[in-house]
Amino acid sequence: MKHRILLLTLSFLFFTAASQAQSFKIGIKAGVDMNKISGKAFSESFSYGYQAGVFSEIGITKKFSLQPEVIFSQVNVDTASGFKELYNFDNVSKAKLSYVKIPILLSFRPNPFVSLQVGPQFSKLIDNNKSLVQNGSSVFKEGDFSMVGGLQLQISKIRVYGRYAVGLDNLNDTGSPDKWKSQNVQLGVGFTL
Repeated sequence: MKHRILLLTLSFLFFTAASQAQSFKIGIKAGVDMNKISGKAFSESFSYGYQAGVFSEIGITKKFSLQPEVIFSQVNVDTASGFKELYNFDNVSKAKLSYVKIPILLSFRPNPFVSLQVGPQFSKLIDNNKSLVQNGSSVFKEGDFSMVGGLQLQISKIRVYGRYAVGLDNLNDTGSPDKWKSQNVQLGVGFTL
């Protein structure tokens, strides 16, 4: 419930800012995701996935803008050696999760080339395959709420970015007390249309 209220509030701010915007840009982006889920069931190392999506930039002032995005993300997470004993899954070494992520970032641009970004990110598990190896939707909650911080470099129409997202929700939907929290490093390139 609290996530829906926050999403509605941010949507209102987004549309208010868009109506008063000094500038408006849209673009496409793609990159690499490095993912880790904390908890006894998962490996402590980061695993690699990919991301692709669209973004817009809504200028509020010369130095501040909002950058909402819609990103498809393929998340691969390695399980720990004790996963089979904890959750009675045979031969499971990796969970493959497909998410639609919606970050809404506030950008501060101290100069024309660098932006510091911070904001919330809402993620929705979307894959319909019910096996853990393919999707994990039977053991993972369908949504995740994260906080994101990062840096973006802009040269002409090209953007290069790096971000860190830390999940605030427990993703464990098995009923066990083990808490699963996501961590995500995003590296990529965008192009303003």
